[in-house]
Amino acid sequence: MDSAALPLPGDSRHVMADIAARDDWVEAKLTRNFMRNARPALNSAASVIPVIVVVLYNNVNHFALFSWTLAAVLLMVMRYRVVRIYHRDYAGSGIVQQRAFIARYGWTWTLGAVVWGSSMFLYFRKAPVFEQFICMIVLVGMAGFAVGAFAACLRCFLGYINGLAYTILAAMAWSVAIERPFPGTATTYALVLLVLIYWSAVRMAGQRLNRVQRSNLELQFANAQLIASLTEKTRVALEAVEAKNRFIASAAHDLRQPVHALSLYADWLRAEPELVLQITPKIVQSTQAVNELFNSLFDLARLDASVVEVNWQRVDLPSLVGELELQYAPLAKEKGLDLRTHVLAGAARSDPVLLKRLLGNLLSNAIRHTERGGVLLAVRPGEDGWRMEVWDTGVGIAPEHQQAIFQEFYRVARHNGTEEGFGLGLAIVRRLCEALNHRLSMKSNLGHGTVFRLDMEAFDDGELARGRAYRHY
Repeated sequence: MDSAALPLPGDSRHVMADIAARDDWVEAKLTRNFMRNARPALNSAASVIPVIVVVLYNNVNHFALFSWTLAAVLLMVMRYRVVRIYHRDYAGSGIVQQRAFIARYGWTWTLGAVVWGSSMFLYFRKAPVFEQFICMIVLVGMAGFAVGAFAACLRCFLGYINGLAYTILAAMAWSVAIERPFPGTATTYALVLLVLIYWSAVRMAGQRLNRVQRSNLELQFANAQLIASLTEKTRVALEAVEAKNRFIASAAHDLRQPVHALSLYADWLRAEPELVLQITPKIVQSTQAVNELFNSLFDLARLDASVVEVNWQRVDLPSLVGELELQYAPLAKEKGLDLRTHVLAGAARSDPVLLKRLLGNLLSNAIRHTERGGVLLAVRPGEDGWRMEVWDTGVGIAPEHQQAIFQEFYRVARHNGTEEGFGLGLAIVRRLCEALNHRLSMKSNLGHGTVFRLDMEAFDDGELARGRAYRHY
């Protein structure tokens, strides 16, 4: 297609943009079709000039015939140059350049029609009837030929047809009123009437053909747009199927490991019941792993199905951070890490349950992938509200993995000294951010740690105090 890109359907503003894009594309296409016929039309007109000269040479004033022939030849040269300019500078351009070309050179078609119509001044009621008939047939043919050749550009077509008709009628009026100072014959008036009728018929035919061409191109544009939309939807559907297959394969793989471990521990316990104290903690650990995986899968399913209801309310940030610290400090301490918090007094507009789960996943992920150092949960003023940050001094994430880590079951190759989870925590974080309309960003340096930033809207209760800070160590 000639258009660079087809817009997809959307809301009313997008619909208006679609209509404007369609009209621009159709107009540009019509202009290209019009100019595609320009050179063949010129070749036909140039071949007729010798015919006019031969037919009229012995029957009209030679000086007048020479003057008209010179004007016709110069016109042909000029119009050939215009066609060459178009193909050199405008053929591959967009609608703005196409319109500029027509605005700059469209008058040459009207001038061409005037030159051809002025041939009537040479022979009308001067040359023998047979020669007049031949020359008039040429003009009639040129007017009919213009319907197919020029109708794509309605402006140039009407300029050509009107210029031709006006000049022919002017030649007839000149002949009747000046050269032959008498009212004229009924044949002359009948001929004028025929010119008017043919002129109207040609105009209507050209306008109708232009509408047909425009409708066909609009249909072509709509079909191309539909094909592009279907192609995109097919691609999205195939990607969804592929993602589902990867999801199922990864879930089955991760579920198989703890279930297989449970089976082994059960067989071991059956064979050696006296080792119950040693085996029971391992069974509990495997059971917890299965429960954790199922809970994560259920969370993803609910978020994807949009069955999670967001309970918007005032969330006190110091209280939220305190609860998270109480929950995750033992996990950090177990790994020998230091969990610190820094929070300013204030409140955010969010769902406290979903927000706590979101931040919990970020903290759990930070603790899991940090070998030494610590984790910091901080609350700071943001651009349009509050910003919560989770810092760690872990292994970091390479740039090539920083987008993929939010996919289900995606895990970076295991680093020494870090635990490996199921690869669902950040996928749940991404979906929770979408549900809560909170913006999530991250920055990471490989080997130096990672920071996740969550931007939230402040809860405007008139009592936001940003100056007082609470620190917990």
